[in-house]
Amino acid sequence: MRAENPFTPTFGKMPAVLAGRKRLVQELESALESHGSDPNLCSLFTGARGVGKTVLLTYLASRAETSGWISANVTARPGMLEDVIERATEAADAFVERPSGRRLTSVSVPKLFGMSWEYRDPTSGNWRTRMNRLLDVLAEHKIGLLITVDEVDPGLDELVDFAAAFQHFVREDRDVALFMAGLPSQVSALLSDKSASFLRRAAQHQLGRIDDHDVRDAFRETVEEAGRSIDDEALDIAVEAADGFAYMMQLVGFRSWAAMGDAECMTAEHAGRGVELARSDFINGVVKKTCQELSDGDLAFLEAMLADDGAPSAMSDVAARMGKSPNYARVYRTRLVEQGVISAPRRGYVTFEMPLLREYLAGELG
Repeated sequence: MRAENPFTPTFGKMPAVLAGRKRLVQELESALESHGSDPNLCSLFTGARGVGKTVLLTYLASRAETSGWISANVTARPGMLEDVIERATEAADAFVERPSGRRLTSVSVPKLFGMSWEYRDPTSGNWRTRMNRLLDVLAEHKIGLLITVDEVDPGLDELVDFAAAFQHFVREDRDVALFMAGLPSQVSALLSDKSASFLRRAAQHQLGRIDDHDVRDAFRETVEEAGRSIDDEALDIAVEAADGFAYMMQLVGFRSWAAMGDAECMTAEHAGRGVELARSDFINGVVKKTCQELSDGDLAFLEAMLADDGAPSAMSDVAARMGKSPNYARVYRTRLVEQGVISAPRRGYVTFEMPLLREYLAGELG
């Protein structure tokens, strides 16, 4: 029987081994353990597509339960406020059913949430009032509520309303935590909204590339835990192709594992075939989508960087190639950095941040 593929290039699905982020995860787990005023209990995670924002939210939500939290995990979409109440009530019901619940002993579901319909019924008060009732019951049993919000959308009124209400939960010393994730440009736009000014005091975590040694360790561990092995040359190929992006690592692993068939060891041949297919997957699923959201000015800036063949581009050269002033070029530099498309390795220079973006644009615009 062929072994199941252990790699998970599926949106938000937990990988068998979480690559990198060890120090950040430790900080956040410590904050959850404290149930106190640690600033990390209200955190914003930003980064380009594919760096692992959603996976990190999923992992932290799963770990929170060991410290006496339930989690309501939602996406910033219309209806998210009701979804928070539904998911929180659902999570509480599931939590108390488990005899291993850390902070609960012999508490029946009917006793805790026998009247949970009150939280769902819009006629029983506005959203904040209904949340207060739910939080009151959780507090009686020393349960904290972690809310995770993925794909931050500053144009969603419900998200702004949520942020305004959440600050009152904090001011009232409720046992609550909030983790939000989104593209840098979206989070930046949300923070500029006066109604969400409370979030400007949140801990902000920029998720960049994962170190190659962490990718290497996680890749090898994933293969070996699934009962197979990988040779050093194949590992070198996989790590280089992943380029520090969590999603790309999972794509490379998934495709390379599939190329193995019934072989017991992943070789350079398997990894090479896997990388070729993974590159196509990443371009179609991430790079093209990113480019579709860029403006003509953004694309013109990126096109002006192509002449440097992947080396850092001087801003003065980029502006000259665009035929624009340095100030004009800096506007697009800021936009692209905020979107996680490029980065600034040192003053006056920019470089491509997203894997395969330069190669794709060279083929399309070159």
